[in-house]
Amino acid sequence: MGKRSMPETSPDAGPHVPVLIDEVIAALSPLAGKRIVDGTFGAGGYSRALLEAGAVVVAIDRDPSVKPFADALMAEFDGRFIFVPGTFSQLDTLAAPHGPIDGVVLDIGVSSMQLDQAERGFSFMREGPLDMRMSGQGESAADLVNGLDAEQLANLLYAFGEERKSRRIAQFIVAARETAPIATTLELARIIEKAIGRKPGDAHPATRSFQALRIAVNAEFDELVEALFAAERLLGEGGTLAVVAFHSLEDRIVKRFFDPDKGGPAQSRHLPQVVGEARRWVDVAKARKAGDNEVARNPRARSAILRAAHRSAAPARPVSAEGLSVPRIRDAS
Repeated sequence: MGKRSMPETSPDAGPHVPVLIDEVIAALSPLAGKRIVDGTFGAGGYSRALLEAGAVVVAIDRDPSVKPFADALMAEFDGRFIFVPGTFSQLDTLAAPHGPIDGVVLDIGVSSMQLDQAERGFSFMREGPLDMRMSGQGESAADLVNGLDAEQLANLLYAFGEERKSRRIAQFIVAARETAPIATTLELARIIEKAIGRKPGDAHPATRSFQALRIAVNAEFDELVEALFAAERLLGEGGTLAVVAFHSLEDRIVKRFFDPDKGGPAQSRHLPQVVGEARRWVDVAKARKAGDNEVARNPRARSAILRAAHRSAAPARPVSAEGLSVPRIRDAS
């Protein structure tokens, strides 16, 4: 997973300004001398801002295409920037040798850099292979689109994309692939548009379906859950975790992770009150969104939501998705 901010075509293209950067810096401040993990390095926007604020940064990303950006920061901030290839679900293992760590920042989702690279297959606006693999390994979006039956495909689009017209889209996809496998992004986008139409001013009809496929290909919800608990294991008392999410499904997971009581059933005042577990996260900040000026500069910031909290002294929990409302694909059987 990477940054969803303004694209940067090369390491020398100038400052890369990520979404909600001022709010993220404020949540992690003071930064001078602190060691911060940037778990979703992308084109390096957050890492650069953290370095310029005086932090030592350990950056993580599974996308091999980010290497030039990491190399540029290593050269510029010699000794204060460390890049570790890998998934942010393992951030505690990857960052621990460079600790102790004072804070973690995560920017969830696909990056502008990835969207702008047609050959990666993330964008329904650019012709490219139907790929969407962030690491370049495993099943591609084409494998899912051409291999799942109509019910499995519909369930995937509904669970991970909240696509209400998932069954109709799946039917059109299955019909189209009978002639030949669906191989490109624009081909799939045209099929979806044909299935559900497009009204002027509305988002592209393929938006939710492409989101769902990307999430499935990269196991993004499972990665997010693992990363949140990895941060809980890594950070000591007073450490800060800041997470920027871009749609309601991600944000709900983060919100309930910080405050498990939000996802539990209300207790009756007529029954004995159940004493909850010790809080692992305290001083949970109110959710922050991008202001009008930032949205005007970068329309992709419109849906961004920042949540941040500080680590308590309570021991880390075992990894569990229970109570986090992690979307799951309904079994077609």
